[in-house]
Amino acid sequence: MDRVVIAYVIYLVVSVVLTVWVARTLSRNGRIFLADVLRGNEELADAVNRLLVVGFYLVNLGLVALFMTDSGDVSDNRGMLENLSIKIGWVLLLLGIMHIGNVYVLNRIRRRGRMEREQVPPVAPQDWAEV
Repeated sequence: MDRVVIAYVIYLVVSVVLTVWVARTLSRNGRIFLADVLRGNEELADAVNRLLVVGFYLVNLGLVALFMTDSGDVSDNRGMLENLSIKIGWVLLLLGIMHIGNVYVLNRIRRRGRMEREQVPPVAPQDWAEV
């Protein structure tokens, strides 16, 4: 078998496994965070969580597919490993950037919700107080 084909198979296996592992980890652990952001609405948190996971898969697997090009010398084992490390490195970098972006946006939503709740007084005004 050609080294390029071997490199592609290794790249696909590693990239897909990493993408699935990260998506499951973020989904499982992010559910609690989403429930807090969405003020305890469990159904909405689950729906948003599923939508985020689908988007995560689409973007990452799309990137994996785009990197399925011959971009380097794969004539020997060293070239194959260097080519694989660059491609897998880009996938990992995108996974990290997407994770940080999601956490940032959700944290902003959460912070805005807390600020809105703090503006409402805990007890409604009763009457005018005489001084």
